[in-house]
Amino acid sequence: MRLTELTEYLDRYLSTPTIPDYPNALNGLQVASRRTDIRRVAAAVDVCAATIGMAAEAGADLLLVHHGLFWTGPRPLVGPQFDRVAGLLAADLALYSAHLPLDLHAEVGNNPVLARQLGVAIKGGFGDLHGSTIGVWGELDEPRDAFLARVGKLLNVTPRSLAFGPSRIRRLGIVTGAGGSLIGAAAAMGLDTLLTGEGVHHSYFDAEELKVNVIYAGHYATETAGVRALADHLASRFGLTTVFLDHPTGM
Repeated sequence: MRLTELTEYLDRYLSTPTIPDYPNALNGLQVASRRTDIRRVAAAVDVCAATIGMAAEAGADLLLVHHGLFWTGPRPLVGPQFDRVAGLLAADLALYSAHLPLDLHAEVGNNPVLARQLGVAIKGGFGDLHGSTIGVWGELDEPRDAFLARVGKLLNVTPRSLAFGPSRIRRLGIVTGAGGSLIGAAAAMGLDTLLTGEGVHHSYFDAEELKVNVIYAGHYATETAGVRALADHLASRFGLTTVFLDHPTGM
């Protein structure tokens, strides 16, 4: 499959050009290649020297990531940024990034997929960022400790729990990644629990004072579901060979 055909499909499928994101996220094809055919796709949460090397070793033609190269606008190609770009060019490896478009996608998005994996009955969207509702909320009926254990087992992590809400979870919000700023929004929606990746120091007091359970399961760990699901979708639809590159940060 030609790179242009695949990236045009991804742009349409993920609505990449139309979903607002951080101004310099540059979702979509970030680095092209000279390859005429894309047959093997590597998927990873982050683009970094390690995942570029792993993709090259796996013989990938395209590296598909959630966190791409660009966040802060133009900057000199020196240091680690140079090494990343040089690694992609040396391997003739194309790079496609989807940040918020992958968080919110109904079929392969980080938040809907994680909700389904946890058996949460999705009732609607939750969590506004740059004008888009990126997360989901839903219902379940489960003791907090049992749910926490299931999250840990699913994501292979030891979640941090701010257990200030009810001991039985019934209304849960999910925003993967850095969603700790949404504790107030969760409380305003009547959610008793927020599952996310990480939050800043003072989010502890937000949870404590608003009486909301907050589960921090790791930025990386909560955002593996989307790229895995997207890679599986491409394999099923186009017969591409796909591989997930696991490079956990513990954060």
